[in-house]
Amino acid sequence: MEIKYKKILPDVEAPICATEGSAGTDLRACVNCEVILNPGETKIIPTGLAFEIPDGCFGMVCPRSGLAAKYGISILNSPGIIDSDYRGEVKVVLVNHSKTDFVVENGMRIAQLIIVPFQKAGWVEVAELSDTKRADGGFGSTGLH
Repeated sequence: MEIKYKKILPDVEAPICATEGSAGTDLRACVNCEVILNPGETKIIPTGLAFEIPDGCFGMVCPRSGLAAKYGISILNSPGIIDSDYRGEVKVVLVNHSKTDFVVENGMRIAQLIIVPFQKAGWVEVAELSDTKRADGGFGSTGLH
């Protein structure tokens, strides 16, 4: 599948996958100076890219496992959703879950973008829903093991 993209600034790196088997395409920070994320802080980081996602698909902006495991950095609204009709710059809502400052530098890989097909739902109101073994058991109802 080909995805059209636009560079917001001319020197922004093109989106690429790190390996042949990567599901996600790396998104990089596009900042003109270092951005410090203090412990517990959230900041919106621009990527310098806009995408034309095909109808019937959406972009899912996901955290990078290395940033999460090594530095406690994640995406606050994870996964972020990019609708197929959005044409603006993609920005990433980074959050620092660690106890130390984290420095975001220009060109740093901060997230990954996965293109996902979906089926639009048609909603039908009913008086009753079908029964299942779980029924309305929610949060933790199936246990830990």
